[in-house]
Amino acid sequence: MREAIVLLNMGGPNNLNEVEMFLTNMFNDPYILRMKSKALRKFVAGLITWTRVEKSQEIYRQIGGKSPLVALTRSLVAKLKEVVEEETAVDFVMRYTPPMAEEVCLRLKEGGIDKVYLIPLYPQYSSTTTQSSIDDFEMTARRIGWSPITIEMKHFFTNATYNRCLLTLIQDALKSDDSHGFELIFSAHGLPQKVVDEGDPYQRHVIAHVELMKDLFHEEGIYFRGVHLAYQSKVGPMQWLEPSLESMLRSLNGKKVIIVPIAFSIDNSETDFELSIEYAEVAHELGFEDYRVCRCPNDHPLFVQTLKEIYQKMR
Repeated sequence: MREAIVLLNMGGPNNLNEVEMFLTNMFNDPYILRMKSKALRKFVAGLITWTRVEKSQEIYRQIGGKSPLVALTRSLVAKLKEVVEEETAVDFVMRYTPPMAEEVCLRLKEGGIDKVYLIPLYPQYSSTTTQSSIDDFEMTARRIGWSPITIEMKHFFTNATYNRCLLTLIQDALKSDDSHGFELIFSAHGLPQKVVDEGDPYQRHVIAHVELMKDLFHEEGIYFRGVHLAYQSKVGPMQWLEPSLESMLRSLNGKKVIIVPIAFSIDNSETDFELSIEYAEVAHELGFEDYRVCRCPNDHPLFVQTLKEIYQKMR
């Protein structure tokens, strides 16, 4: 059987003209806006997009006119291709911007692929991310008349190599400075409390992941002034997971901090703008003397090795 590894992620605008597409597709996702009426969802999605598109375009303008996510994923795919069997195809699908599922599914179908290993690039599982991406791929495959065997990986935050990668990136952010002088905040993308209350395991996975990283710090003899968990990227008036990153920053006595975006494996606007620009300004206003944001795994060799291990385990 011809096999393919397909990496799945949310996507991000490849240029300023795609910002509206990104918002429209995201807010029309039934896993994001959960009203049962498709017509109502479309109306609300259109309203949200209309009110947010110009502000969102300005955000992307400040980080180079596009999301870094797609280019970083292409690099990750190329490096993963180098370490797996030559006959195994490696591709990726974005949920809300090109390359989207139909384009990739058609390419894999025409290439004679019979078996697909789906690896969502979300370390922790959520219906809003992992399940949405998997369902999108599988429904698209059925719609075009392609029926490969599909094997899915739902999360990988327990993978030891991945967590070693995170540790390496944290050490890179720390440089040669003494960890005792820094607060460390694991910042996870927020989620409406209602989604968690309905059974989504995302918050439990994030908390478990933080505990695994604390254990790794202890094993390596790395001790921070404090290790914390907070949530970012709240949208709308609903109750979201707490504490927020801003409230966490306000609560700290130590004025040196490293932020680790624990819910993202690839850098995007939430890391390059929200954490690195917006919250940097908040930290400055609060009198922080040192504010650092850890890079995401991106195409780091240890992340490439993580994905290879996941693929081998799935076979």
